[in-house]
Amino acid sequence: MDPNLGSTSDINLSNDCLLNIYEKIQGSRDRNSFGLTCRHWLQVQNLAVKSLIFHFSDNPKVYRLYASYLPRLLTRFPNLSSISVAGCTELPDSELIRIRDCGSKLRSLALYCCFGITDNGLSLVSAGCPNLVSVTLYRCNITDPGLESLATSCHSLENLNLSYCTLITDHGISILSRECNKLHAVMISYCRSITGTGFRGCSPTLSYLEADSCVLSPEGLSGVVRGGGLEYLNLSNLRYWNGVDGLGAIGDGFATSLRFLNLRMCRFVSDDSVVAIAKGCPLLEEWSLAVCHEVRTTGWAAIGSDCKSLKVLHVNRCRNFCDRGLQSLRDGCSQLRLLYMHGCRRVSCLGFEIFSMLRQDVEVRNDERMSVGPCIDDLFA
Repeated sequence: MDPNLGSTSDINLSNDCLLNIYEKIQGSRDRNSFGLTCRHWLQVQNLAVKSLIFHFSDNPKVYRLYASYLPRLLTRFPNLSSISVAGCTELPDSELIRIRDCGSKLRSLALYCCFGITDNGLSLVSAGCPNLVSVTLYRCNITDPGLESLATSCHSLENLNLSYCTLITDHGISILSRECNKLHAVMISYCRSITGTGFRGCSPTLSYLEADSCVLSPEGLSGVVRGGGLEYLNLSNLRYWNGVDGLGAIGDGFATSLRFLNLRMCRFVSDDSVVAIAKGCPLLEEWSLAVCHEVRTTGWAAIGSDCKSLKVLHVNRCRNFCDRGLQSLRDGCSQLRLLYMHGCRRVSCLGFEIFSMLRQDVEVRNDERMSVGPCIDDLFA
């Protein structure tokens, strides 16, 4: 046997060939051992790494380590398509210059709670990484000019998380709606400078909008639903609503594809709006009306008669959900499989027993589930 065979056995194998071998290896232990074979194989392993994730930590020292490791890791892994940095509150714009060097390969960028990032840093990344598809700016101090640079540079943008970006206004959203015609999911929860009017004329590809604790206006809500493509809408805890109910606009014929609707803690929702939504959203599968105290017998009857596709309903702590409302669900909603009914004091023991006996296909839970619909993390993975 040639004594030099061990050191030259891969001499005729190209990087592409070794990458194919590496990708077929099952199990993290074997994958980690691949790079221990020799320096060449370690380099191939580094080329195969596509994702870099820094998680949140309870230890502040960890974030200082993140900041020191990031430049070296970006150099070590040149083919990254996904980068997620969490909790580095003092991460400066200068570090984004290194991320910019990932170029067109970078598809996903998440900057959770990176307070030190400014519009200038976001502009650098946007210009250098035009193929970004998913961007998370959760709690970042980004303003409309930064959002404009992102929208005008990254026309392939599909998923954008702006939750707690309190400096963003309708002007920035209008530029986003105009420039990015592939938008799929947008999160603006707790962005209280956005009324929703910027979504007017948005792409019909927009199917997921998370607007928890926002200040949408009736005109803004109308602009959101008129895109025609919404499948998921979260208006939980809608703040400072100045319309006379007005949520019936959701059922005006533009949200016929809607499957998940969260109106939790929208205490002003009336029977008229519930009736309109029940008739105008025939594909609705999950609906939260938790803590919606103004929904009464007429509203529950409309849900029972018109929500033919409804599978999950939340009525937690609804003061006016009573035996008659439960009867409407019992006699209608043939697809209903899960009912969250915590704290409904007007439902009697007899009414509940009759429902349980006649609708054994429905599971009734007395806990309070906060979220509705698909997990947002799946969209931004």
